[in-house]
Amino acid sequence: MTTEWNPGVFIVGLSFGGFRLINRGLGYLPIPESALRNTWKWRNICTSMVHSMVTGIWAILCFYFQPQMAEDLIGTHSPSSHGLIAFSIGYFIHDFIDMLWNQKFQHSWELLFHHVVVITCFGISVSLCSYVGFAVVALLVEINSIFLHLRQILLMANRNKTTCFRINSIINLGTYVIFRITTLAWMTRWLVLNRDNIPLINYSIGSVGMAIMTLMNIVLFCRLLRSDFLKSSREGKKEKEK
Repeated sequence: MTTEWNPGVFIVGLSFGGFRLINRGLGYLPIPESALRNTWKWRNICTSMVHSMVTGIWAILCFYFQPQMAEDLIGTHSPSSHGLIAFSIGYFIHDFIDMLWNQKFQHSWELLFHHVVVITCFGISVSLCSYVGFAVVALLVEINSIFLHLRQILLMANRNKTTCFRINSIINLGTYVIFRITTLAWMTRWLVLNRDNIPLINYSIGSVGMAIMTLMNIVLFCRLLRSDFLKSSREGKKEKEK
């Protein structure tokens, strides 16, 4: 009996090495003077931006070229969609190690925990060659991550008072609702409706993962709303009163 070769591990390793090189290469590019006090964070965010742009577009193309995957998120997938999940695992492993090595634990534990959950869930998908479509749906949140990372880049470059930052804040909040909150809500509903078709262990891991992701994203949404809109609104009122 022969087992079919799973290229997932190879793609994970290739992706991990690729993102290490990208992160290293960013150190040779010009950095804004205001970001020089924390060059590690600048490189980390820019590397994350690359991942978000690639995977966000890739996830959309997966459903575009294989629309039947949307009808069967468990068993139907293409080599491209399977490769996408493995590619993302490589990035999350890189980012996990990068943060663990360069940032204090008390400042990064939330993201480290997030990465452990994602690597576990995506790892099950890649190894079993199942639930790939569901994992691709999860990567649609990376469309919002593009603007989330751009926001951090603009902040580090001291561009938080510009029109560009304001426009990005609006797009960021809009895509956050569409591609994060709505997507997570849909995924939770799908899990509940399909619980009879999913083994208990996988259903339990998926449910716990979704609960954690939903809670973390609601907290982040409140922080963004307070920082980019409520805070700036209060500052604007104070300036008018002067």
